[in-house]
Amino acid sequence: MRADRLVSLVLLLRQRGRLTADTLARELEVSTRTVLRDIEALSAAGVPVYAERGRHGGFGLLPGFRTELTGLNHDEALALLTAGSGRGEQVFGLGSALASAMRKVVDALPESHRATASDAVQRFLVEPETDLLSRRLANKEVPDTTMIEVRRAVLAGRKLRIHYAATGQPPQWRTVDPIGLVTVRDRGYLLATRSGADRTYRLSRMLAAEELPEPAQRPTRIDLDRAWRERCAQFLSSDHIAVLVRVNPRRREELLNTAVAVRAEEPDADGWLRLEVTFQDLRHAEWALWQLSTGAEALSPRSLRTLLHNRAATMVNRYAEPS
Repeated sequence: MRADRLVSLVLLLRQRGRLTADTLARELEVSTRTVLRDIEALSAAGVPVYAERGRHGGFGLLPGFRTELTGLNHDEALALLTAGSGRGEQVFGLGSALASAMRKVVDALPESHRATASDAVQRFLVEPETDLLSRRLANKEVPDTTMIEVRRAVLAGRKLRIHYAATGQPPQWRTVDPIGLVTVRDRGYLLATRSGADRTYRLSRMLAAEELPEPAQRPTRIDLDRAWRERCAQFLSSDHIAVLVRVNPRRREELLNTAVAVRAEEPDADGWLRLEVTFQDLRHAEWALWQLSTGAEALSPRSLRTLLHNRAATMVNRYAEPS
């Protein structure tokens, strides 16, 4: 909306001083011509915007001008700024909205706290792109046009038509009743029903989406946290294998990085850990446990122990000392 853009323009000039039209256009994600029209509108409304020509010129506000926004105390603003420093906003396509909101948060602080909060938030890093092992998080972004349609349908309670590429299947158009959006470790999911049956769709697999005019068939109120837990339990109980394993604590993270989920964990008598973990199938479990070598022992199912035994025996025979 133009009103929101005008507020953002004023806040940018307040917080960063004189800026060129090109810089403002990049920040607001509009054309330079739109910025010039907005500057004229602000001037006509009495906002003291002035233009300075020359090599280092641009647009600025007269000293002392301040917008009236709802105030926040230091810790409240710091909490919002820190939360906004993560990458979760990218999942639901809210990056530009978040940037605008953060400018308003900073502007709402008293002058004496503004610099302190801006410095403090630099000391917090939320969900960086790599971990200590230099593993980069590979997250496929959802096109903005697709994400906007999904969000609108969820919030308006209307049916949604999605072009979805399920694993191992060609993309197909499906009409669903959207319930809510969930983000987990920067992966976004749409909870929905289709012909009355529960369905969960990964946002990154949506190639296109279209909000339909028909109202969605869904309950008026929803406990999204509970619904997500139920979907997770349903997912883990179908087409997966549960494995009971003993693992050296030093190899625990390696095990968790390969497992689909952890259902239970407790210390074992000799200082090791006993975990019940879930794998995609028997082959996946065999591969994961083999990577841990002597740092883990599969206790069940017996079929997995047999596979690991046979593999170990083959390796022993292959590298046996020549007679």
